[in-house]
Amino acid sequence: MEGGGAGGYWRQCCVRRLCGGRPLVADVYDPFDLGFQADPYPAYRRLRDEEPVHRHEDPPFWALSRFADVWAATRDPGTFSSARGLTFYPDEIGTLGLAPTIVMLDPPRHTALRRLISHGFTPRRVAAMEGLLRGFVRSRIAVMERKAADGGIPDLHRDFSSPLPTYALAHLLGVPEADRARFDPWVSALTTLQDEGFGLRSLKSEAVGAVAEMFAYFTDVIAARRADPSDDLISALVAAELDGERLSDWDVLGFCFVMVAGGNDTTGNLISHGVALLDGDHAQRERLVADPSLIPNALMEFLRLEGSVQALARTTTRPVMLHGTEIPEGEKVMMLFGSANRDEREFGPSADELDVTREIPRHLGFSSGVHFCIGSHLAKLQARVALEELLQAHPDVGVDLERSERISSPFTRGWVSLPATGIGGA
Repeated sequence: MEGGGAGGYWRQCCVRRLCGGRPLVADVYDPFDLGFQADPYPAYRRLRDEEPVHRHEDPPFWALSRFADVWAATRDPGTFSSARGLTFYPDEIGTLGLAPTIVMLDPPRHTALRRLISHGFTPRRVAAMEGLLRGFVRSRIAVMERKAADGGIPDLHRDFSSPLPTYALAHLLGVPEADRARFDPWVSALTTLQDEGFGLRSLKSEAVGAVAEMFAYFTDVIAARRADPSDDLISALVAAELDGERLSDWDVLGFCFVMVAGGNDTTGNLISHGVALLDGDHAQRERLVADPSLIPNALMEFLRLEGSVQALARTTTRPVMLHGTEIPEGEKVMMLFGSANRDEREFGPSADELDVTREIPRHLGFSSGVHFCIGSHLAKLQARVALEELLQAHPDVGVDLERSERISSPFTRGWVSLPATGIGGA
């Protein structure tokens, strides 16, 4: 249940090692602990205030928690490299037998590949999907309404938020209706691997086989699009050319991987978190109902307060000195986005509070620097349309946190199940 383990977690910390009557920072920050995952924000505050450069022993990594430090590190790929993976596991992608994707490359190769991909994955292509997405959102609202009318309890995440990005990706990648039943389990499997961080436990998962099936499927699609282009994203990617260079099959497959792993549950969780946050502050919800033009800014506030991606790693290419602590060369360093985005040093004393009109000149909800989320415009479009339609149809929509179930992950924050309230009889 949401928050159910948090109180017990903090009580356990207090009966473990004590320092001046308080649990040590090493006790309160355990990314694998379910209590921490339910409510990581008190631990993040302790890290920011007491150990902004924190050493975690098992598995071994460092953690940066202050906004300024994470912001600077993500914008310095020469020092904080992505080439050795984005988790604290040694070689997550190589372990699964996959080629490096764009998110696990450094400049200059990353720069060239991103420029090529941007020729096919344009904001204009994404914006053209708005009408289609709006129709799908309305159909999912109708699903929740029918469930409520029949005496059931609609699930905001399973019935509404999560299906939207899966539908958007299937359309964008040109997956025909006849193959959608195969596509959904592949997306679910890849999301599971991501939540686990592509670690050793993932290798024993049935999800690995599902991902292999997805890659085999898209390998055939790429070959077909090279021979006979269509109007989908894969056709645009295989045709993209820059200075005589084109994307290889592995490059296109890697981008499909990134879009599914990085753009599916992250977008669904943004929508679900937004509704949950608004249910905790009805005055803010009423402002959005009265003025939907505030929704785009509100989405950035939701992402700041409840980031779908809580932490990703980089690897140091040289020794780094921060706050009097030296991080050696070759060390994994976790960028705690979820902590940085609530740093009072950046966002002021109200950093933990929801304000849909907050001015946010910069944030880390989509990372920053060369690895700024390439799908951010697609995520924002989906979330905006979802909130516009949902708040118009059901201005009192809320969630039942007591009956909810969160994802268990050291890297992502989101939902398995989130029962809805305020939908008809729900």
